[in-house]
Amino acid sequence: MKTNGKRPFQSGIPSWALTALAFFATIFLFIMIASTGHQMKINDTIVLALFFVINGLFVAACCFFIIRQNPKSIWYVPVICNVVGVGIFSLYWDSEFWKTYLWIIICGIWVLFIIASIIGYRIGKRALSDDVNSAR
Repeated sequence: MKTNGKRPFQSGIPSWALTALAFFATIFLFIMIASTGHQMKINDTIVLALFFVINGLFVAACCFFIIRQNPKSIWYVPVICNVVGVGIFSLYWDSEFWKTYLWIIICGIWVLFIIASIIGYRIGKRALSDDVNSAR
């Protein structure tokens, strides 16, 4: 794989720091969506579903780019990035979580995280092996 000599902006930042940044961005995203939904007087379940969809796309992209940079981080990046979105807010916000359709959205989002992480892992692993082979 040929490069143009430029390194990505996140190449100097460790994976755990990027994961923590994505974790805190998820909290900020939740606050923004919840406050906007409250101001617009939207039903809490709709606000939560909107948060899960937006958060799912955001965290899937974060998982892809972080794991592509460091394929070894596949074991912790999806879990840490998603603890806030799926674990804490879903159970806190909606007391009848399993009786609504939100668990279907969350299961779909977890599948999205896994797919994005595997794709990032495979691309990152291939890029690392190409770099090692080109260095020989």
